[in-house]
Amino acid sequence: MLTQSFIIAFVLGASLLQRQAELPEMIWVWSLLPIVSTAWVLWHYQSQSTLFVTAGKISLWLFFLGVGFLWAVFFAQLRLADSLPQVWEGEDIQLIGVVANLPQSNDRNVRFRFDVEQVLTNGAVVPQHISLAWYRNRATYNTADTLPQLNAGERWQMTVRLKRPHGTSNPHGFDYESWALERNIRATGYVRQSSDNIRIDSMVNRPIYWVQRIRQGIQQRFAEILPEHAYLGVLITLATGDQRAIHPDHWQVFTRTGTNHLMAISGLHITMVSSIVFALVYWAWRWNPYLLLRFPARRVAAIAGLIVAFVYTLLSGFAIPAQRAFYMLAVVAIALWQGRFTSATTVLSWALLMVVIIDPWAVQSPGFWLSFGAITIILLITVGRIGQVHWLVAWLRVQGAITLGLIPLLLVMFQQVSLVSPIANAIAIPLVSLVVVPLTLLATIPLLDFVLPLAHVALSYGMQLLQWLSELPQAVWQQHTPPGWTMLVAIIGIIWVLLPTGFPARWLGFAALLPMFLVLPPKPKTGELWLTVLDVGQGLAVVAQTKQHTLLFDTGPNFGQADSGSRIIMPFLRGEGIRQLDVLMVSHADSDHSGGALSILNSLPVAKSLSGLNPDHPIQQIAKQQDQCHSEQSWQWDEVHFELLHPLLQSYVDPRRNTNASSCVLKITSPHGSVLLPADIGRQAERALLNRAADKLPATVLIAPHHGSNTSSIMPFIRQVNPELNIFTVGYRNRFNHPRDEVVERYQALEIKSLRSDHDGAILLRFTANGLTVETWRDLRRRYWQQTIF
Repeated sequence: MLTQSFIIAFVLGASLLQRQAELPEMIWVWSLLPIVSTAWVLWHYQSQSTLFVTAGKISLWLFFLGVGFLWAVFFAQLRLADSLPQVWEGEDIQLIGVVANLPQSNDRNVRFRFDVEQVLTNGAVVPQHISLAWYRNRATYNTADTLPQLNAGERWQMTVRLKRPHGTSNPHGFDYESWALERNIRATGYVRQSSDNIRIDSMVNRPIYWVQRIRQGIQQRFAEILPEHAYLGVLITLATGDQRAIHPDHWQVFTRTGTNHLMAISGLHITMVSSIVFALVYWAWRWNPYLLLRFPARRVAAIAGLIVAFVYTLLSGFAIPAQRAFYMLAVVAIALWQGRFTSATTVLSWALLMVVIIDPWAVQSPGFWLSFGAITIILLITVGRIGQVHWLVAWLRVQGAITLGLIPLLLVMFQQVSLVSPIANAIAIPLVSLVVVPLTLLATIPLLDFVLPLAHVALSYGMQLLQWLSELPQAVWQQHTPPGWTMLVAIIGIIWVLLPTGFPARWLGFAALLPMFLVLPPKPKTGELWLTVLDVGQGLAVVAQTKQHTLLFDTGPNFGQADSGSRIIMPFLRGEGIRQLDVLMVSHADSDHSGGALSILNSLPVAKSLSGLNPDHPIQQIAKQQDQCHSEQSWQWDEVHFELLHPLLQSYVDPRRNTNASSCVLKITSPHGSVLLPADIGRQAERALLNRAADKLPATVLIAPHHGSNTSSIMPFIRQVNPELNIFTVGYRNRFNHPRDEVVERYQALEIKSLRSDHDGAILLRFTANGLTVETWRDLRRRYWQQTIF
């Protein structure tokens, strides 16, 4: 138990660093020396006094906490030192390097990781590991322009343009910069069209690239065997761990049924395959007396199972659940080889330590907590229990315990829990682990690829059931993100519920779960206006909340297979406990404003839709109650006034109308301040508003028209609005160079403070009796890996 507590201290220390706004200097190492000395002195004299024993244990626990923290600091400093200087962002740089992973292709581009070996451009400094996209003609995306056939392990010379890793930053949102840091992606960019882009070597002979080429070969063979088959991507993922191969619609089914952990190379699959190999080798070895006399069958079988687990872990891309399973199996194999008994908690602890030693950022991954959390729950309800129960009862008990035990983590991380998960997993786990995965792995052997269609047939039957379960009306419970303290209380309650029979009043543990559901996020008071300008990159999405109503103005861009509606807006709305929209307003048809609307309409009840779209637009086709916005519309919610200032109703009869010029312009006025949202209007529309509604333009906050384009924000318009604060909603280093310098200078000349979503992340505005409060998400949730933008 003592060793396990020290391992936990180490992991907590590494986790503590990931909460820091700034990266500590290595002087921390020297400050740890007094603690180290004290710890060892007290430990040495522990037999002299009970006080010394207790003090020694506490000091050693603090020591390992500090070691874990400093271990993470060391790796973070090492990784952050390999960065792209700001002066080389957006510049043409010629490189030689190796395609380091499985390239991912779509209709527009092929994406891949690139290990830089040599920088040919004089004076350029480039990180060793970067992520690139090779596009078709970016202006036309002409499908006649063929993309290059890239293979893992190839050495190429390329001309690229790079930027430092930068992602959107929003409450309840995905942190791309943390994700990139963990995967050691230190710059992103694209390949420039150039005659100097040439393949130098068809294969670089290094083990890491051999593995990637094997994974790519498996994918290509699977695609040849099962062309156009519905679940090809799932089988590819089960064989190679490349989760990008699964179609988004299938991911939604797996998420809603709580089976997404099965659709990757998980710890369950690795353990199952390793166990099968162990059993086969153990059985075969015992049949040969000569071999049996040389080496015990149990030892040989353990090593064989471990080797297979290692190979499967490599095929998975070394994902965290696969790492956890492999390290646990390694500890068991070592114990069997040495003939020692090893407790399950010891195995889990050492696996936990190995994951964090190799990857201190693993604690940032949901898979880390869900994987180790599930195993911990299984151990809690199985290890040390007295008596035998029927296997079916034991199975159902484990499934129920995992479903209950992971509720706090799932609500905090994803704001949703699958209610059909126990049923779905009870069927899917044996089907996938005992049938689909073994057949799929056999098909990776060229002579046995005829079994792959059988795996697809078996998976198809399971998918039909999962599809039916996912379509049930109450398949998923969705709610707000619970406060951190409610999660801790819930975990204590769950542990109490799962204690062995005989402990008193175990049912009281369920009461500890109630705060997660009953403690709701704060809401505006009557007359207050809460406005959140979300960071959606180059686009616009603004959430306006009053006491009892919510409006969403624009829905951000479409990203291809996903959009800002599903990736950014819905997680924010769920996290804030917003279960429906009273009004969805799409200002105009440009994809950077309307790209996420379909996802919103398909995911959330919308009472009314207002837009500047034509009646035949797909968004208008699926919106239940919709109307076109025009300047005669207004309404009031909770003493907050909403009024549309533009366009005029007659503008819709003009077939040549410009979508930007006829954008919906919304003015929201509360007793404590106002905001003007002019979408993408330009100079002409700004002049029209000055002539027609000048008295309605003044506002406390202005969302800069057209993202700060030089076709908008004329000086008379800015003077008339006269805002205290202006907000540019722009993407980091966007190709339009928004906001334009001359536009920024106009606001500066009038001494108007400006914020930018690419610099500041989501911007939270609160109009209350105390006045206007402004907070930015990058300041509220500052982390050491976030880049500083000048």
